[in-house]
Amino acid sequence: MFTFASWRRRAACRLRALRRALHHGWDRCQARSCRAISTTAGQGQQVGLQEEQVSGGLEMPVARRETETLFQERPETGNQYLEDALLRSYLEAHLPPQVLEEVSQDLERFGNRLLTKIRALGWECELNPPVFRQYDAWGQRVDHIMTCSAWKRMKEIAAEEGLIAGAYERRYSNWSRVHQAVKLYLFSTASGGFNCPLAMTDGAAKVIESMGVPPSLKDAFDHLTTRDPKKFWTSGQWMTERRGGSDVASGTETVARKQPDGTYHLYGFKWFTSAADSDMALTLARIADAEGHVKQGSSGLSLFYLKVRDEEEKLNGVQVQRLKDKLGTRQMATAELWLEGAKAELISAEGRGVASISNMLNISRIHNVIGAVASMRRMISLSREYALKRVVFGKLLKDHPLHMQTIARMEVQARGAFLLLMEIVRLLGLAETNMASEQDQLLLRLLVPVAKLYTGKQASAVVIEAMESFGGQGYMEDTGLPVIVRDTLVLSIWEGTTNILSLDVLRSLNKSQGQVMAVFFSTVQKKLELAASSAELGPAVQRTRDAMERLMDVTQGASARGELTMELAARDFSYSLARIYAGALLIEHAARPGSSPIDVSVARRWCSHQELCPVDTELRGGSYAAEESSMDSALVYAGSPAGSRL
Repeated sequence: MFTFASWRRRAACRLRALRRALHHGWDRCQARSCRAISTTAGQGQQVGLQEEQVSGGLEMPVARRETETLFQERPETGNQYLEDALLRSYLEAHLPPQVLEEVSQDLERFGNRLLTKIRALGWECELNPPVFRQYDAWGQRVDHIMTCSAWKRMKEIAAEEGLIAGAYERRYSNWSRVHQAVKLYLFSTASGGFNCPLAMTDGAAKVIESMGVPPSLKDAFDHLTTRDPKKFWTSGQWMTERRGGSDVASGTETVARKQPDGTYHLYGFKWFTSAADSDMALTLARIADAEGHVKQGSSGLSLFYLKVRDEEEKLNGVQVQRLKDKLGTRQMATAELWLEGAKAELISAEGRGVASISNMLNISRIHNVIGAVASMRRMISLSREYALKRVVFGKLLKDHPLHMQTIARMEVQARGAFLLLMEIVRLLGLAETNMASEQDQLLLRLLVPVAKLYTGKQASAVVIEAMESFGGQGYMEDTGLPVIVRDTLVLSIWEGTTNILSLDVLRSLNKSQGQVMAVFFSTVQKKLELAASSAELGPAVQRTRDAMERLMDVTQGASARGELTMELAARDFSYSLARIYAGALLIEHAARPGSSPIDVSVARRWCSHQELCPVDTELRGGSYAAEESSMDSALVYAGSPAGSRL
């Protein structure tokens, strides 16, 4: 039978046992000079407070106890630019002295602004996501997407910092793109999701510039590339419809009807429109003839420009159906839109929409790479800072070899991805200033999809590993760590999934009739030759050269293997391109004058700790054999109702 007295006796026994355990643990820690239980007076007081709460609970068993807090030091980072050794060493190695001086001053200033002002605004954007108000108090449809003041401030900051303008002013000639990319890299994880509308804005500006900035688009271009916050526009990229995302050729149903004044009215449904609060958009549609017929396929698609709102600030024939409920990027309004006679201007040749918008896709894919590399860098920076403060099993995390090995492996991946990013923006800068050779342009065409697909997968793996390095704290929303993880996971999906881009890589090979691969191999070879005299880099050079020769064999035998085999090999083929080229970049960076032992170690680790040419390994193992492929569907649907219908 339960009595209050018996409960008191059992509780007293438990209290004595608890105190003995505490004293026993303290004695052991004292003997080992351990700081695991208490290293400060504040933590010692917390232990005492816990004992008092237990004692108090004996007197009143149902009394409400104070919430106990977790005492761990929050990881703090400083100026991102000053703390990024690889970034600074890259700029020092490549930028002309005068450009380096000016760019470094700007980046240090921007790093301070990020630390003191911008990051807090980014967190405010996360806490105050957009809200959709469809009707006003009097039943009038308004379709108003309300964003927080911090989101609006981010737009102003983007203009003030020239995050788009800098690339088009070309103050630093071909190095302007590198300067812009670095600022976006620093801005990305602090931006509260505003890096996404900037990607599409940059893409729209690139499309207009590639057309020679026609008079009808001059005003839009000026708004997209201004540094004046009051005039700055962002752009949407309205491509995804209900029947497809990447498959725009068969998935686009939107129809454009020509009006007497030469403009067009658009009718259709856009299933997924990011940054739906943007000022303008570029979109694809099919032009209807006099009988209302449209041409199917990609040759039936044309590119249109439209303002989202008219001169009276009313929506331009656009109705918002709803905001998307997404896993991540919740700070940004992504919507389903009905186009009900939206007034638009045809800006491409009729039927040349896909070709005309390709520049936008290339730029947004590069922004995707920037976001991936930035996410890796941010999570690793926080992980290494946490390791300096968190005590586990009697010592700091940094003193646990396995923990540091894990972070070091993430660091190697992030460094390879960073140099891959810098390579494509360097090539883009050359192309935009008419300084790129034909070989440079071919290489850029190949490396953009390769870098996008590979870094998207890298980032997902790295940020999840980094989240684990915080233990349970990594899973807590108020640390901000899950936000980075969620926002990173979309990067393998946006702007083309891994498989879609892997097939795009194969198309670029076929289109160039093998010329692009010849450029790839010769470029890698030149980078390896820079380290020919380095004994320390010898093993890395040899492994990369061996992987390149194996990839040559795969490429030369591609036509004989057939279309199915190459499609099955497409993902591993793209991974091989990424790993070999990133390895060559790391070797090149480590071989430069003034390189550090860390640079050498990273190059060696990249080339020795992973398979550089997985496509050859899988090919030899029979992974792409026709009989293996024929069993894929059976394996996937084994035991499911669909299996009986195969």
